[in-house]
Amino acid sequence: MLTVQIVLFEGFDLLDAMAPYEVFSAASLHADRALSVRFVTAEGPRSVASGMNGLKIEASAGLNPRLAGIILVPGAAGDADGDGPDSVPAILGRAMNTEITDFMRQAFEQKDIVVATVCGGSLMLAMGGLLEGRRAVTHRLGMEVLGATGAVPVPARVVDDGNLVTGGGVTSGLDVALYLVERELGPRIAHEVERLFEYERRGTVWKETGLEPRRHPLPGSDDRNPATDSAPIDRMELANPIGPASAFDGLWDTTIATPIGKMEVKLSIRTSNGSIQGQAVQGDETVAFIDPVLRADKLTWLLPITKPMRLNLKFEATVDGNFMTGTAKAGILPASALAGTRRI
Repeated sequence: MLTVQIVLFEGFDLLDAMAPYEVFSAASLHADRALSVRFVTAEGPRSVASGMNGLKIEASAGLNPRLAGIILVPGAAGDADGDGPDSVPAILGRAMNTEITDFMRQAFEQKDIVVATVCGGSLMLAMGGLLEGRRAVTHRLGMEVLGATGAVPVPARVVDDGNLVTGGGVTSGLDVALYLVERELGPRIAHEVERLFEYERRGTVWKETGLEPRRHPLPGSDDRNPATDSAPIDRMELANPIGPASAFDGLWDTTIATPIGKMEVKLSIRTSNGSIQGQAVQGDETVAFIDPVLRADKLTWLLPITKPMRLNLKFEATVDGNFMTGTAKAGILPASALAGTRRI
């Protein structure tokens, strides 16, 4: 029997979870009970409040990361804008910091489990460091953030990356579930469910197979770096003399205030051979600045961080004496405030 576990967490999106639940339940009826589906949580059987007016759904079991079958992770429902506790990033961040991330890491290690996500579910796994280098999709508003986590965003309705199947916006839960029914139980069962629901699956499922499309650059386009979302930097610009030292040189104790908590990061910045170099220390991790550029009184750089979530952040900072202020941003996520003082 094919077992489907749909993972619930506080603030989950109701349609992300319910649409697949109905598809899989209907498939079970047509497949002579060859499939079972249930709601689960990382904590075990309990009532879980959705992000849609707090409507509660009962989860009947705990998430089992070693049970063969499908594990589906929905996204969150909340404020699309802002950085408050009810914002989608904050809800996903809280869920990521539960046992869900460890359980899903174990699930990815099993050969007989397929992990599926709907909408922001892929973002939650990606922020937990589970989708680095994997092809995936999420809601269109979160595609930049998905790329900033190290995942490879694919602008498709449904993306099949082997043991990872992801869906885009909220209603893609229907398409993800129907595709998985076809993939695991066959097209005749999927067709019967489509007939029952009077709904036909939308879009072509993206897979890394077949001929690779030839890319035709648009007139006036350039080789922009998607990680930095800025024009390519002339390497000579970094080599231009900026003096024996800059206003940023030194050791800095900084705090980055993110929507889901504060990060304490130590920065080491120095000028060498006419260019800026830097390192960041967070806990026991030391990471070098990527593409640091000093223009006038503003320093910008990229920095991959892993806590409280995995993201590639773009920093912009200025210095006034021994005080540093600035922002750190990833995609459409609200900018986080950067503040620091120089120790040396």
